[in-house]
Amino acid sequence: MNIHLHRIVAGTLACASAVSASSGQAAPLRVVSLQPSLTEMVCALDACDGLVGIDRYSNWPQTVQTLPRVGGLSDAQVEMIMALKPDLVLLRPLNRAADRLKALGLNVLPVDATSHGELRLQMEVVARALGKPGTGEALWKKIDQRVEAIRAKVPPHWRGKRVYFEVHGGHAAASESSFIGETLSRLGLKNVVPASMGLFPKLGPEFALRANPDLLISTNAYGTPAIADRPGWSYMPAVKQGRACRISSERFDVIARPGPRIDEAAQEILNCLLEIDQRAAGPALMR
Repeated sequence: MNIHLHRIVAGTLACASAVSASSGQAAPLRVVSLQPSLTEMVCALDACDGLVGIDRYSNWPQTVQTLPRVGGLSDAQVEMIMALKPDLVLLRPLNRAADRLKALGLNVLPVDATSHGELRLQMEVVARALGKPGTGEALWKKIDQRVEAIRAKVPPHWRGKRVYFEVHGGHAAASESSFIGETLSRLGLKNVVPASMGLFPKLGPEFALRANPDLLISTNAYGTPAIADRPGWSYMPAVKQGRACRISSERFDVIARPGPRIDEAAQEILNCLLEIDQRAAGPALMR
């Protein structure tokens, strides 16, 4: 762990311990989550029953769908949150309502993860705040084992293949330093978007043309145009030879969120590779 990350985690763990202690109970009975990945984390830690409010985008597990919606990153409804009388509010550090919620006396825990390593640590941070020390690390070990099992199923001919992974409606891509990029790397794929460009650099269709990846992964979410409809992409070998996947918006959430479903994200990417192989083998099987 680098020194910078160690300091961040140490501070967050101290905050989590303070939150748990100030709640005056073994685990907060009432929790508000203002981030989908944090909602998923609470439920994965077997504390879903304690959720009393969520952000507008939280949609997993299905049981949270009936909970009150209290806004999001830029427009959290402070009055609604106060009315829910939470013991703990989970949010990203950049949430605009954080300072106001703290000033009003609520226990607020900022949590964010941009890598698998940070996710592992933040799971334990949240677990401690929920009064469940040790369960975060235990959960991570199970998830990590499943990711490793999925990695072992990646066909050898895909290892080292170069991939371009679209996000934000096709206007950006996940770089090798992003959370998505790390998942791709763990499966043996090589990202054509370098870390030096930032986590999710804005890129036009010409970047992919120049990079000429072996594999294209996109989504039908956010009005993303079809892969073959991009200027010049229909001439790319990856497109002409069918080495492209378009993931549904529901499944794309699994891949994009830095939460406890990274094993499902890895499986989704593996499914993409296997589907491409199946399409390629189709004509041969019919002969």
